[in-house]
Order: sequence, then structure tokens, then C-alpha cells
Amino acid sequence: MQPLITINDLGRKYVIGAETIHALKSVSLTINKGEFVALMGPSGSGKSTLMNLLGCLDTPTKGEYILNGINVSQMTDSELATVRNKEIGFVFQTFNLLPRSSAQDNVALPLIYAGIKKKDRDIRSIQALENVGLGNRVHHKPNELSGGQRQRVAVARALINNPSIILADEPTGNLDTKTSIEIMGLIEEIHSKGNTIIIVTHEEDIAQHAHRIVRMRDGLIEEDYLNKDIKTVSSKLAAM
Repeated sequence: MQPLITINDLGRKYVIGAETIHALKSVSLTINKGEFVALMGPSGSGKSTLMNLLGCLDTPTKGEYILNGINVSQMTDSELATVRNKEIGFVFQTFNLLPRSSAQDNVALPLIYAGIKKKDRDIRSIQALENVGLGNRVHHKPNELSGGQRQRVAVARALINNPSIILADEPTGNLDTKTSIEIMGLIEEIHSKGNTIIIVTHEEDIAQHAHRIVRMRDGLIEEDYLNKDIKTVSSKLAAM
């Protein structure tokens, strides 16, 4: 079976004045459909750069990135935007919701870019919110929702186009412990339905929910291993 993600000798450098910064030196890895991977590393390790490349938010300086059979390494910005909308669902630390739009309108936004008719957008966005436990909050705006509820809206938006991967960047970074556990429970549930999850985090306890951990340092992969001590939300709740 062909891997969902194949990366070969991927690198990214930035030229700032007379200085060249090698944010990502050389990374090679494969991720299969249905995996739950945590990408970890200290500040400056290259994990954020790799996340941007995986999410087609940036292009590499060298190397190859194959996503779901598509070589996205040398695509134009317009082509990358199409791939992002079709193949990738994003969940950000800061939620990235439109403040003046309802939960439903925020969730439906990717469907607008995909050219889906309003009637179908309405049906699918309401269903997506019901799936994350917010069926009674469809008309609420972000400032009328708690942090956890806002992140649930972001998760519903990430799932709306049935993407190949869910890319979560520090998804619990702005949440308290109890809400973080709830959001990780939701992410685990999404993974159990067959979705591929890549979570970027610096928090060890969050990474322990993943089935595979990739640790980075100085623009390189330091470790890549299966997690034999997976912490589920149910075990955490039992300990509380």
C-alpha cells in the first residue's frame, strides 16, 4: 500500500540579509493512512517549518513531498491552496475563527472555497457541529463560546471536506487541563474512525496520546518510534 505521505531529503532555508538559516536541514519519513503521529521538538528544532511544509503552507528549498500520490514540492501558491482545501484539515492553537461569523459559517468556509452550494453547505456544517457536540451552538459567534467550544468548531471545520490528514498545531495550547483532556478525547475519537492525525506539540503528555512520536532537533529527525505507552483520555479521567 502506498504511504499517505512520503518525504525525501526535505529541506528549507531562509536567507535574511547576509545570513542563511537552515530551518530544516534534511528530513525523510513516511506516514501511512490512519496513523496518529506526534511531531515534537524544542524551539528551533524545525518542527514548525516541517508542519508548514506538511500543510502546504510553504514550499521546500530542496527535496520531495508526495501527499496522497501528488507531488506538491514544486507547486504554485494557487495549486497549493487547492491541495490544502481538499487534502488537509487544520486545527490551530489560536482557533483561527472569523469573529463576526457564526459557528456554522466558520465551519462552512472550506465548502465555499470548494464550490459547494449553500443548501449542501448548511446541511454538512450543521452535521459537522453535531458530530463534535455543538448542535445547540450553530448560530453562536466565537465570543459567545468557551475556549473548548471554539476549538470544537475548529475541529468540525477541519473535518468538513473529509481531508486526507488532520494537522493539529498545539491544539490544546490555549486550553486548561480539563478542556485539553476533552479536546484530546475528541481527537482520539476522530482517529478511531480511520482519520490520519498529525499533531504538533511541545507538551509530553499531549504527545503520549499519539501512536507514533517523531522528535526533532536542529532541523533533523532525532528519533522516530512507536509509542508503547499510549495514554488514553479514559485512563486520564479515571486518575482524576
